[in-house]
Amino acid sequence: MISWISGDLVDLWQTNQKFFVLLNCQGLGYEIQILETLFLKLKTNHLSNKKITLWIKHIKKEDSDLLFGFTSKDQKNFFIEILSIRGVGSQIAMGLLNKFSISEVINAIKTQDKKLICSVPGIGQKMSDRLILELKSKFKSEILFEEEGSKNKLEITDPEINKMMNDLQLALQSLNYKNKEIKPIMKILFKELDLLPKKENNLSFENLLKLAMNYLDNDSSNFAR
Repeated sequence: MISWISGDLVDLWQTNQKFFVLLNCQGLGYEIQILETLFLKLKTNHLSNKKITLWIKHIKKEDSDLLFGFTSKDQKNFFIEILSIRGVGSQIAMGLLNKFSISEVINAIKTQDKKLICSVPGIGQKMSDRLILELKSKFKSEILFEEEGSKNKLEITDPEINKMMNDLQLALQSLNYKNKEIKPIMKILFKELDLLPKKENNLSFENLLKLAMNYLDNDSSNFAR
């Protein structure tokens, strides 16, 4: 069982709607299918020969071994949950995660947005019904959390700040913090950003990450709300 791979980026390429990287790990080359968002980030930033760590789902078939890589454990686990649904293959699962974030998929399940789910190539009406029904059961706690949290949620209309907050959540997940640890911190940061006009000159992703990790590294009783 391969849980994760850390290696130097040798090459990356696209085949139709599939995206791949080749990682050199101690002299072995691993060909891994990744999500489009990571592919575009690597391509744009020219990160050849840079070390990359990916959470891996290994699918063994009669004639091949397939590796699927994700930047966070949550992405990997979500991919596995989608695969557990009857009739859903790896490429449909990757297509769903290529087009939408985990939170967008969960919101579509909560609102039973069949049109959104059907917009993914390979997903028809019957499969969308099955996905919504089974994923709603699997992610019941997350859906209830979102419904409870939305009552008191603070909205930030600045798209740049919202992007920073989304990137921050992904960064914390990649550092192996659990969602149950991250979500209370995100609430605190949203409240603190309500004072943004006074602090905007110091606002940056690095500062937000540092602040979030300071909270996370303290005892949970210090920031419980």
